[in-house]
Amino acid sequence: MSASGTQLAAGTGLDLSWPQQVTVIVLCAVTAFISHKALAVFNDGVRPFMLDFIQGRTTRSATTAVSFGLSAGFIFGLGAPMALSSGVLNPWLVFLPTDILGLLSPKKWLAPLLGAAWGAVVVYGLNGANEVAHDLPVDFLTAMQQMSTPILFLFTLFPVLAITKQFGRKWGAVAGVVELVLVVATMKLWPNMFAGALAMAVGVLLLIGLAVRKDLAQRKADRAEAAARGESAASTQDEAPEDDPMASLFSASAARLRRHLPLFMLLGAGVCLLAQMHIFGGGEATSFLIAKGHISEAAQVDFYRVFGFIPLIATTALASGAYGIAGFTLVYPIGYLMPNPVLAVIVGAAVFAVEVLALSYIGKVLGKLPSVRDSSEHLRNAITDSLHLAILFGSLMAANAMGAGLGILIVGGLYLLNEAMGRPVVRMAAAPAAVIVGGVLLNILYWLDLFTPVKG
Repeated sequence: MSASGTQLAAGTGLDLSWPQQVTVIVLCAVTAFISHKALAVFNDGVRPFMLDFIQGRTTRSATTAVSFGLSAGFIFGLGAPMALSSGVLNPWLVFLPTDILGLLSPKKWLAPLLGAAWGAVVVYGLNGANEVAHDLPVDFLTAMQQMSTPILFLFTLFPVLAITKQFGRKWGAVAGVVELVLVVATMKLWPNMFAGALAMAVGVLLLIGLAVRKDLAQRKADRAEAAARGESAASTQDEAPEDDPMASLFSASAARLRRHLPLFMLLGAGVCLLAQMHIFGGGEATSFLIAKGHISEAAQVDFYRVFGFIPLIATTALASGAYGIAGFTLVYPIGYLMPNPVLAVIVGAAVFAVEVLALSYIGKVLGKLPSVRDSSEHLRNAITDSLHLAILFGSLMAANAMGAGLGILIVGGLYLLNEAMGRPVVRMAAAPAAVIVGGVLLNILYWLDLFTPVKG
C-alpha cells in the first residue's frame, strides 16, 4: 500500500447484506446474554468490578453504572465515528453497548432482546445516519477519512515505543532505525503491501526476544544463587502456599468459566464469523485496512495486538471470573483469513474452547515469565500512545479538510476544552467526537450564511 493508498473512497457506506445483518443482530443478542450472566464483558476496565457483582457484594444497577461510565465515551466518541468514517464495524460500537444492556437487564430473557435491538440499531440506524451526513453541505464523514493515514502509519511505531520503555534508549533507537528502513524498503519494493506490516512484525519479534532473553537470564541467575546457598532451584521457584487465597480464587474462576464452555464456543463462533465477513475490524488501524481490502495486513496487525492483551485478559478473567467477549482477540485475525463462513464458525468455536480450557495454564506460565508479562503492558501502553497521537493528528487533518482554519479552531478548541475540564470524554475518543461536533457546527454556520464549505 502506498502512502497515498490509505485514503478511502468518499462513498464509504455501511450497506450490509441480510446474512451480515442477521449475524450482527444475533451476535449482539448473544453477547448481551453473556454479559447479563456476568460470564464475559468486552471492556477491560469493567472486568475487575465483576467479581463483587458475581459474589453478590454489589448490585446489578451499580455494576451497570460502572460499565456505562467506562464505555460511553468509547461508544459515541470512537466507535460510532470510526464506523461511519471507515464503513467498517468495530468492537466499541458492537460489544460495549451490549455489555451495558446485558448488565442492565433485570431478567435473563430480556438481555438478548435488548442486545438484538442494539444490533438492529447498528445495522439499520448507522447506514441512515451515514447517508444523511454525506448529504450535508459540510460532509464531515468524508473529512474523517483523513484519519486513516496517520492511524495506519503512526500505529507502526508501537513496538519501538514498547522496546524503549522496557529496555532503554539504545534498543529503542535500534528498533526505530530498523522499522524506518523496513518501511522505506516495503514502500519501494512492495508498493501494494501496507508499508508498516513488515516493520511491525520485526518490532514485535524483537520485543518478545528481548523479554524472553531477560527472563531466561534471570532464571539462570536464580538457579545459580540457589545452588550457592545449597537449595533446590525448583523449590525456590515453584513452591506456593497451599492455602494461597489468590490461587484458590483463580482456580474457582477458571472452573466457573469452564462450566459454560458451550456458550463460550457459541460466542467464539459468532465473533469469528463476523470477522470473516470483512465488515468488522478489531482495532482502529484494522478498520481502515479492511475498508481498503488489505485483509492479510489487517490480520497481521490484530495478531500483534494479541500479545499485548493475553496477560491482561487472562489475569483479569482469573481474578474476576468474567472472560473477554472477544477472548484473547485471536479470533479476529483468524476470522479475517477464513475462506468461508462455515469454517469460521468451526474454528472460532474451537479457538474459544482452547482459550477457556487453557486459562489456568496460561496464568501459571505468565507467572514464571515476568518480563514477557511486563512487555504486554508496555505494548498496550505503546498502542494507546501511538493511537492517541494518530487519532488527534488525523482529527485535525479532518478538521482542516472540512473547515480549514475555522475547522481546526473548533475541533482543536473542543479537544483542549475537554482536557481542561478533566476529560469528561476519554482522551482517545475526544478528538473524533470533536470532529463530529465541529462538523455539525460548521453546517449550522453554513445555514446561517456565515461559512462557506471548503472545496475538495
